[in-house]
Amino acid sequence: MSLRLFRISWVIARHRLDTLLPLDRLPWWLRFLLWFSPLRLMPIGQRSRGERLRLALETLGPIFIKFGQMLSTRRDLLPEDIADELKRLQDQVPPFPGEHAVTRVEKSLEMSLSDAFAFFDPAPLASASIAQVHVARLHSGEDVVVKIIRPGIDRIMRQDMALMYQVAKLLARVPEARRLRPVEVIRDYEATLFDELDLYKEAANTSQLKRNFKDSPLLFVPTIYWPFTRRHVMVQERIRGVPVADLETLKANGTNLKKLAERGVEIFFTQVFRDNFFHADMHPGNIFVNCDNPEDPQYIAIDCGIVGSLTREDQDYLARNLLAFFHQDYYEVAALHIESGWVGENTRANEFAAAIRTVCEPILEKPLKDISFGQVLLGLFQTARRFNMEVQPQLVLLQKTLLNIEGLGRQLYPDLDLWSTAKPYLEQWMKERAGFGGLWRSLKRQAPELSHQLPELPVLAHQALSRMEQEHRQRHQQVTAISTMRQQLARQGKRHHRLRIGLILLGLALAWQPLYQWASGQPWPVLVAAGIGLLLLAWQ
Repeated sequence: MSLRLFRISWVIARHRLDTLLPLDRLPWWLRFLLWFSPLRLMPIGQRSRGERLRLALETLGPIFIKFGQMLSTRRDLLPEDIADELKRLQDQVPPFPGEHAVTRVEKSLEMSLSDAFAFFDPAPLASASIAQVHVARLHSGEDVVVKIIRPGIDRIMRQDMALMYQVAKLLARVPEARRLRPVEVIRDYEATLFDELDLYKEAANTSQLKRNFKDSPLLFVPTIYWPFTRRHVMVQERIRGVPVADLETLKANGTNLKKLAERGVEIFFTQVFRDNFFHADMHPGNIFVNCDNPEDPQYIAIDCGIVGSLTREDQDYLARNLLAFFHQDYYEVAALHIESGWVGENTRANEFAAAIRTVCEPILEKPLKDISFGQVLLGLFQTARRFNMEVQPQLVLLQKTLLNIEGLGRQLYPDLDLWSTAKPYLEQWMKERAGFGGLWRSLKRQAPELSHQLPELPVLAHQALSRMEQEHRQRHQQVTAISTMRQQLARQGKRHHRLRIGLILLGLALAWQPLYQWASGQPWPVLVAAGIGLLLLAWQ
C-alpha cells in the first residue's frame, strides 16, 4: 500500500501536475506548502500540460485512465488542450506487445492461433485501459475483432482499490463527507470495475443488449461468437462505423446531427426505463455511427463490460422525479425525497422545495449548451448538505452515464434541448406503467405463478383462516393475562397503600406521645392512633 502511494506521489511530482492546480482558489496554507514544496525543483520540460496529465494517468493504470476518459467528455469543464489530450485515453492507450496477445489467445482457447483463425493481426487495432483489440478472420469467412485482457492488470487494480478504500474510510470519519457514503460508493465501483475483467460477463451483456434492440433503427450491437469466447478473450463481429467524436467525418457525410443527438437521449431513456438494462460506459471511444443513411443515422455500441439496472422502486422514483423537474413541481420533488427516506422524515417539504428551486430553476427551458449538469449536481450537493441527504450508491452508475450522455450531446448538437426531448418519452412511459396496459402486462407476467398457485388457494385460505383464529386466541389470552396482572397489581398497590398509612400513624403515635401527654395529660389520642396503625398492619 505504502509503495503504491509512493509511486502515485512520484508520478504526480515527475509530471508536475501541481502546475494544473488553480493556486488562486486554494487556501493560503496550501499555497504556502506548494510554493516551498520540493516539487518545484522538478523540471516541467517541453510537454504541454494536457500531455503531462495524460501520461501521468496512463502511467498510474486503469482506474486513473477511466477517470480521464470520463473527464474527456466534459469539454465544458476543461480547457480545450487538456480535453484533446484526454480524448486519446479512449482508445489510444499504449498497447502491450503482440506476442503477449498471441500467447494469451492460444492459452485461453487451448488451440493454436492458426486453428482458431484464418487470419490474426498481431498489431492491435485499438488499445484501452483494461484490454486491447486485434483484427482477425474466422475460417468461415466472418471478419471479427478479438478483445484481450491486459496481463497482470488485476493486481494493479486491486492495489488501487485498496488505496481508494483507505481514502474512503478516512472520509467516512468526517461528518460532512459521511453522508456521501464513500465506502459504499467505492464498493459498488469495485464490483463494476472488476466485472470488466471477466469477458464472459461482457459477452453476455452484449448479447442481452443486442436482443433488446433487435432490428431497431436506433442502435446496432455486434454479434458475439461464443465458441471463441473465454474469461480473458472475447471474439465479436467487426463493426464498420464512424467514431462519434469524429465530427468532421460525420459532417462531411451529411449526417443529421440533431437527429443523432435526439436518438442518443432516446436510447438512454429506453435502456433505463423500458429495458432496465443500460450501457454504463458510453464514452465516445465505445460509440460509433452507421452513416449509410445520413438522414437516418444509427448508433453502434461496443464494450458492454459495465451495465446497470435499477429496482422497480428506483425506476418509479427516478421517473417521477424527472417529470416533477420537467413540470417545475419542486414540492413534488421534495416530497418524493422525503417519502423515499433519502432525507430525514423531519425535513420540511416546503423548505426543501425552496432550496431545490433555487438550484434548478435557472437551468430549465434552456438548450443543452447553456446547461451544466456538473454545476447542477454541485449545487444539489450543497443543498443536500443542509438537509443531511445521503448519496444512493445504486444511482451513482446512472449519474455517471447521464454525464457521459450530456458530454456526447454537447459535442454532437449543442442546441439540443434535453428536457423537451426526454419529457414526452417519460410521460408516455409513466402512462403505460400506471395505466390499464401496464396492469395487464403485470398480470400476464405473473400469470404462470398465479396459475400454479390457483389449485392451492382453498388450502392456503384455510391455513390463513386458521392462523388468524390462532392469532386471535393468542391475543385474547394476552389481553386476559394483562387484565389479570393489572388487577393483581392494583390489589397489591392497595395493600402497600394501607401499609404505608399504618406505619405513618404508628410512627406519629410513638413520636408524639410525650407531646400529647404534656399538652393534655390524656394519652387516649395516642393510643387510638397506635391501634389504627396496628390494625392496618395486621390487615396486610
